[in-house]
Amino acid sequence: MRFLILAALALTLVGCGGVSEAGSGGDKLTLVAYSTPREVYAQLTKDFAKTDAGKGVSFDESYGSSGEQSRAVEQGLPADVVAFSLAPDVDRLVESGQVAETWADDAHKGIVTSSVVVFAVRNGNPKGIKNWDDLVKDGVEVIEPNPFTSGGARWNVMAAYGAQKKLGKSHEESVEYLRELFKHVSVQDKSARESLQTFTGGKGDVLLAYENEAILAQEKGEDLDYVVPDQTILIENPVAVTKDAPDQAASFLDYIRGEEAQRVFGKAGYRPVNEALADEFQFPMPPGLFTIADVGGWDEVQKTFFDREDGIMAGIQREVGGALE
Repeated sequence: MRFLILAALALTLVGCGGVSEAGSGGDKLTLVAYSTPREVYAQLTKDFAKTDAGKGVSFDESYGSSGEQSRAVEQGLPADVVAFSLAPDVDRLVESGQVAETWADDAHKGIVTSSVVVFAVRNGNPKGIKNWDDLVKDGVEVIEPNPFTSGGARWNVMAAYGAQKKLGKSHEESVEYLRELFKHVSVQDKSARESLQTFTGGKGDVLLAYENEAILAQEKGEDLDYVVPDQTILIENPVAVTKDAPDQAASFLDYIRGEEAQRVFGKAGYRPVNEALADEFQFPMPPGLFTIADVGGWDEVQKTFFDREDGIMAGIQREVGGALE
């Protein structure tokens, strides 16, 4: 039975993002990651294999929505390195005993890149989307991933909520904004990458997205613009190694936080965490930028907003007919 469960998980993950290899011979590491940075990690795994620390190391890579990837590892999908959209997806593996409690006890607090939530819009911004109020105007169709499968979607939800708080609204008023916003959401894909594909395929007027996803889409020639709202959240993306991972897994984490790899992230639209690159990549700093700590921290947010039984978003999903898994 356990074999059948793991086989089903593997097939599901291949469908969500695929499994690929980098390098040849020597030791093999398994990277399980969320879908958005697939192209970057596909390059970095190859680059690492060319270094002294990574010589002879090859990779199995699996990509999908952050929440689903985390739950798959919890249920037995092999992983040496996990790269997720948000810290709670790593913490789930701490609770299951697969990742050490000290995973974030480093100079970067377990984070490898950062970004911000932006509005991706049609070329020329025909709907005149500039701020959060514009998203809930009559006739505006929003694309947003499902917050119960996608880590990116949870960042979007907390960006929307926190923006209202920044604008002086009460908790109740900010929750009401979320309720109104999700009435404008026409499609809830499982992952941020799938939502980008839905939007570039012609559906919707505005997509709630990572800044780096909008930049990548433009570089690929997609016909879209993006707006960085004055009030938005700082997205922080974590990485960790599992307890049973070989030493090369920790070396890979050191490598992807180094200048060379962080430069690759920066060129792909991610905000590097390596301070040596601060002057090289000067991303816009919204005046109302805030962090997850400013809206209660993930422990509180997970319980208040994303509990599948009593969470705020569970209630909103039931109202709008959205899925809870």
